[in-house]
Order: sequence, then structure tokens, then C-alpha cells
Amino acid sequence: MSQSTKAAQDSIIHDISLAPEGHLKIDWVQAHMPVLNRIREQFEREQPFKGLKVTISLHLEAKTAYLAKVVQAGGAEVTITGSNPLSTQDDVCAALVEDGVTVFAKYNPEPEEYKQLLIRALENKPDLIIDDGGDLISILHTERPDLRVNVRGGAEETTTGILRLKAMEKDGTLTFPMVAVNDAQCKYLFDNRYGTGQSVWDGINRTTNLVVAGKTVVVVGYGWCGKGVALRAKGLGANVVVTEIDAVKGVEAYMDGFAVLPMSEAARVGDIFVTVTGNRDVIRGEHYDVMKDGAILSNAGHFDVEVNKLELAERATSVRRVRHNIEEYSLQDGRSIYLLAEGRLVNLAAGDGHPAEIMDMTFALQAMSLKYVNDQHEQIGNKVVNVPYELDEQVARYKLESLGITIDKLSAEQSAYLDSWQEH
Repeated sequence: MSQSTKAAQDSIIHDISLAPEGHLKIDWVQAHMPVLNRIREQFEREQPFKGLKVTISLHLEAKTAYLAKVVQAGGAEVTITGSNPLSTQDDVCAALVEDGVTVFAKYNPEPEEYKQLLIRALENKPDLIIDDGGDLISILHTERPDLRVNVRGGAEETTTGILRLKAMEKDGTLTFPMVAVNDAQCKYLFDNRYGTGQSVWDGINRTTNLVVAGKTVVVVGYGWCGKGVALRAKGLGANVVVTEIDAVKGVEAYMDGFAVLPMSEAARVGDIFVTVTGNRDVIRGEHYDVMKDGAILSNAGHFDVEVNKLELAERATSVRRVRHNIEEYSLQDGRSIYLLAEGRLVNLAAGDGHPAEIMDMTFALQAMSLKYVNDQHEQIGNKVVNVPYELDEQVARYKLESLGITIDKLSAEQSAYLDSWQEH
């Protein structure tokens, strides 16, 4: 039986007939991911995953699909599922099945079905995993520890997932090594900042079709994602307000030219809100009570807990869908508050996610980190480790080469000077 036939028999997707459109999407991003293409050529030669099973949970759209194909080119039997019910693209799933990848994913499944799709993706008892937000890790350490029998290690994509992993490591419950891809420089400096910055506004603008210039945008959280969202909002002509709990980041936002307010005050002036904290309930009941009529709420954190939907619903006399991915909450005093994409990741649930050229670097790190953890899992132990700097630097070097850019090198004398405390 061919791998494509096996994948077709085992997969759970919406509709295999959607595959042609999915192939076009994957072909488009492949043409714009030169770093990942270079790694694919290396994997095809070296076959680092030959005979291994790899399970991936990421936002299942075209760029993720191409990463799956690169890992498959390295000899792996690949199974993939989504990491958010609203970011899965059914045509991309169908195309992957035709390419021999087993897929357990559909757009917008019911919560219990979504959970079962994650579990099904792990029932192959993988050797390696790529996770996004820590859901696979959680299942393997709680409900289905029997499925982790072969796991050598894996790589985690997001801040939220790394926070969960480090808590597990601290508690002594993590049973295999995980590479914190999100903490690599070629991830957070580019993906989190420029990727999130652009894709969040792509999602908001295409969903609302409203002008940003002149409005007050409240960015909740000033980490690397928040920096990108604020920078792009400024570029679109918005007045930007930042809220923070970290004093250093508050000073940084101020010196970057943004107003810094507590949420109790920012809630009164904002027209558009974007949460990017990784924490829960950063916009909640008392904030809804003072918001402007027509305020727009969106989230760019991994889970849909940053905007408290329950407390918003409790204040509403009615909720209706006014556009695709926009729900209007009509409040008792006559005001309306709009929630985008059910409070899920607005850049993926209401858009196509980060640009391909950005995810080229991130997914190159994922592929190389997966090889690293496979090669070094016994030496690493049950810990969360950073991406080795050599891999980070290699991805940056490949990216520069793909752009036709060269940089300087240290001379022997300069290297000696930097390495010595005696030279003046």
C-alpha cells in the first residue's frame, strides 16, 4: 500500500475533493520559502528521520503544510493536526492527504471532536512531535500517557506552550526533552514582531473593512508580538495605547512613542483592542462597562481566554453575527461591543497567518530543531532547552543568502582582539 493510499484511508478531513486548491496554496508558499527549500534538499540527501513517526500540531494552513512535507522528505511518516479549530484550512488538509501525510483536522469542529482529532494524531505513538501551545504535550502527560512510549522529544512553537513546558519541567513531570523554538532569535525577532504585526492587521482589516487611521488602538501586552502590533498600528495612522504589567516593557513602550495606561483607563478610550499577553482575562467585565459604543475586541494570543467572553455575554441582551467572524454584543445600556473571530487568534482565525517569508525562518528552525532533538535526546534529558545558537545563526545566514545579501567577517586580528583581555 502506498503512503498516499494509507494516508487517505486513515485521515479524518472535511472533503478530499478540495485538494486542488490546497495544492495551489502550498505551491505558492513553497516558492516563497527559500530557507526551508534548502533544508528540504539537505533532508532528502541525509534522511535524518528515516523510519521515524512525527506528529505535528500547528495552525494547519499552507505554510505548515509545507513544513510537514519537508519533514516527510527527511524520511518521516508524518501525521498532522491543527492547533486551533478556526485556523484549519480544509483544502490544505485535503492536499496533504494526497501527498501522503495523515491528517486529523477540520475547520471549526465541535470542542469534543477537536480534542479527539488531537488524540487520533497521537495514536501512531510518535517518535518526535512539533507542538503549538502545548496541547499534544498535555494529552501525552495526562489523558494518554500510553501514547508517549516512543517519544524521543520535540519542539514547541509558542510562548504559551513554553510557559506550560517550563512549569512541567519545574514540577518534574516532563518526560522527554523539548526545544523552545519560540525563544530563538530568528523566531521572536521576526515571526513574533514582523509576522504578528502584519498578520494581525491583515485579519482585522479584511474582517471589519474599517479604517484604522485616526482611531485609538489599545495593544494589551508589549512583548515581541505586542511590539509588532503596535508598530504596524502606528504605521496605519492609529493613536496607540499600550497596557503592561512589566515596568521595563512599560518604559520601552513609552520611549517607542506610545501612551502607556492601565487597562482601567485604556478601556475608556480604545476603539480597537488587541490582546497579546498569553494570559487570561486581560479584558474583562469592568472594562466592558466603560468601553465606547462600537469598540472592537480581538485577540492575538494562543488561547481564546485573553478576552473574557463569559463576562461579555453576561452583560449582553443579545448576540448576533453581523459579518463573517464578527459578533455584536448588544449591552443593556444600548452600547454595542464587537468581538472578532470568537476571541481566537485573529491573524489565523480571520486571516491567513504570518507571511510566507517570515514563516520560512520559523519553520526552518522547527525542522532543524527536530533533527537536533532526535540526535541529542539522550544527552539533553527531560528538559526544556533553547535552540542552539549555531542553528539560529545558520537560519539567518541562509536567509541573507536567499536575499543576495552578504555581510562582513572578522579578520584573524579582530577575532584575537575580541578573545583576549590583554590586547589594547
